[in-house]
Amino acid sequence: MTEKATIKSIARDLGISHMTVSRALSDNPNVRKDTRDAVLKRARELGYVKSAAAKAMRGDGTRIVGLLLPNITNEFYARFANALAKACEEQSLHLIIHMTDDNIIQERQSLDRLREIQAMAVIMVPAPGGEGTETVSGMKVVQLIRQRTIEDRAAAILIDDHEAICAAVRHLADEGHQSIGYIGGGQDLSSGRQRLTAYRDGLRRAGISENADLVLTGVPSFDMGRTCAEQLLDGGQATALICGGVEISNGALSALMDRGQQPGKDFAFIGYGDPAYYSWIGGGVSTVQLPVELLAEQAIKVLDDASNTSKDQPEDIRRFEANLAIR
Repeated sequence: MTEKATIKSIARDLGISHMTVSRALSDNPNVRKDTRDAVLKRARELGYVKSAAAKAMRGDGTRIVGLLLPNITNEFYARFANALAKACEEQSLHLIIHMTDDNIIQERQSLDRLREIQAMAVIMVPAPGGEGTETVSGMKVVQLIRQRTIEDRAAAILIDDHEAICAAVRHLADEGHQSIGYIGGGQDLSSGRQRLTAYRDGLRRAGISENADLVLTGVPSFDMGRTCAEQLLDGGQATALICGGVEISNGALSALMDRGQQPGKDFAFIGYGDPAYYSWIGGGVSTVQLPVELLAEQAIKVLDDASNTSKDQPEDIRRFEANLAIR
């Protein structure tokens, strides 16, 4: 059985102290270059891997970052995870991704697993259903897209899509539509509440009275978007539709196209999120665009900034504007 490579075994092979090996592996400037090069070369030969647990016990931190997402079938979440992985790689951070399926129990289990490996931070899309004040101890917390009350200081990276959704309503009203449907997330989600408020504000600004039959909300998913769009189409009242979620938008778009309704031509449609194929379906799908790469970049920056703040300072809440793209 091959002996596991350790700092002591590298030191023994090179005939130097294990403290010198440790300093060389940590890139300590007091170690001579030829010694450092020899240590690194022998470490590679032996397949030596630094122990994150040992680093944590020394108080050095693990540089492990957790990412909690409802799923990665959602195009926005997949793009964010990809962008965050690249950003973590540039910062020499280890990214571990957990899927919560928007289930509060799964979320708590994922947080427990991250604590077990002493993760330094977690970036999370909070699941609905948390009652009262939640406690996420031992890690820096950055909430993404949504917010829930957390006892520990929790930063947040949010999308300010209010004006983009209002502009979507205004655009459709200017096109002559008075029966504008809306499909969005449920009211147990902060993002669902905010996007519905934006839709209603858009109607008010356009001088259009809300028709409750044209507003459908629930647990966001592709199937939910498709089913709700079919319901609106069957009702025959809506002449236009705005969606308040990425998978909701994809499901609604699927329902339209299956019925031969070309978005933007046969039926006025404004989606949410901007998958690559939105730019060419039927000449292009109008949609609310989200700054995915910027959000990932800022999430890492928030983690870095959080290490330089005190508990007396307010929570770090950063909002980034969405954009309405008319095609």
